[in-house]
Amino acid sequence: MDNLLSEGIELMLFGMGFVFVFLTLLVFVTGLMSKLVMKYAPAPEIKPTKKNRKPAAPSASASVTAANNDELVAVISAAVHKYRSN
Repeated sequence: MDNLLSEGIELMLFGMGFVFVFLTLLVFVTGLMSKLVMKYAPAPEIKPTKKNRKPAAPSASASVTAANNDELVAVISAAVHKYRSN
């Protein structure tokens, strides 16, 4: 019985050690990849936008989108009503 218990503990320690080593290696490799990416492909600079822009005039596509939203709301409402009635 002691032999079986000692083998179980040994297997547990081996497994936990393997996972610990793997995760530690994963952290270092991920950090290294992050540094390499930032070195060779830095993030693009974002230019500030003007705050005094006038909003665009609503076009015909805005009314089509509103109609689609109304239809979508009606369909969802009908589905909820049918679900609650059962």
